[in-house]
Amino acid sequence: MNFDFSSEDRMVQEQVKRFLSERCSLGRYREVMEGETAHADDVWQGLSEMGVQGTAIPEAYGGVGAGYLPLCLAAQELGAVLAPVAFSSSIYLASEAILQFGTEDQKERYLPRLASGELIGTLAVSEGLAEPALDALEVVSGQDTVTGTKLMVPHGLIADIAIVVARGSEGAELLIVPLEGVQRSAVEGVDPSLAAATLTFSGTACEVLVGSGEGKQAYQTLLNRAAVLFAFEQIGGAEQALNMAVAYAKERFAFGRPIGSFQALKHMMADMYVALKLAESNAYYAAWALQNDAEDLPLAAATARVSATQAFQLCARDNIQVHGGMGFTWAFDCHLFYRRSNYLAVALGGSKAWDDHLVNALPGLAA
Repeated sequence: MNFDFSSEDRMVQEQVKRFLSERCSLGRYREVMEGETAHADDVWQGLSEMGVQGTAIPEAYGGVGAGYLPLCLAAQELGAVLAPVAFSSSIYLASEAILQFGTEDQKERYLPRLASGELIGTLAVSEGLAEPALDALEVVSGQDTVTGTKLMVPHGLIADIAIVVARGSEGAELLIVPLEGVQRSAVEGVDPSLAAATLTFSGTACEVLVGSGEGKQAYQTLLNRAAVLFAFEQIGGAEQALNMAVAYAKERFAFGRPIGSFQALKHMMADMYVALKLAESNAYYAAWALQNDAEDLPLAAATARVSATQAFQLCARDNIQVHGGMGFTWAFDCHLFYRRSNYLAVALGGSKAWDDHLVNALPGLAA
């Protein structure tokens, strides 16, 4: 069985890579991070014109219908440049939730605008500093309304709609909530390019995406699918951090020789490479499982998620170490990857939660 990507998938990757190299340098990330803009609108519009947002959305709903494999490779390129756009929130989470669980009417109303980039979506889950507890949600739904507060919603400052995980009469449910008129408060996080916000709902109009009592399973299904795409973003970031470390180790001299010739740094970069390649192989299989809706997708997704998180965290951290004293300064770009790696490590739940998902998904454990 071949888990590699086709030439057509690679062509999509090259097109996205070429566009991002021209329009989305790390300087663009800094502009957003330092508060000059909340979102790289020009990059978002450029991706829209290429149809990247609609890659996996069926043609019947305004998308390209190319499937998840080219979307995974596009995610890898977005991760490599730390693209300061709402791609993960809008496409991996909001669009995917509507595509998987929405009614025909909901798909026809929302997916074409999400695929074109006209609409930006996000997922609102967290209500505190701990892992979200779907059995004890404080955000509640009523008669087509939702009330309560969601914290640290990624891209909450710029999103047009949110998929809100709320407590219904019989348990967790997923709601589609238009954010026009919703109170939003900016939140400072480790990655300022996320335009994160606290959203306060006060009897805000909404519509049910997944009914009361069925939300917990639907939410986990969504996480499994999104985890594969997040893993490819993490791989892209990890690879770029490793490339930065290797390039600096070749050009920086100490005691008359490149620092990359010293054994300690050789071992450090070798460990980075091994972690990256392990994560890459796990992500490749997870991409196949996602594309084919395989039975073992939960296991494949958890494996990819855990290994990609470890790889990006290691590469981002050790890239700083290879750069030495300069690596800790604002002027160098090392900290940009460290910021993004820390956000992505908790974006879908922390490492412990995904370790548990991985163990629980192992064959035969439930029996």
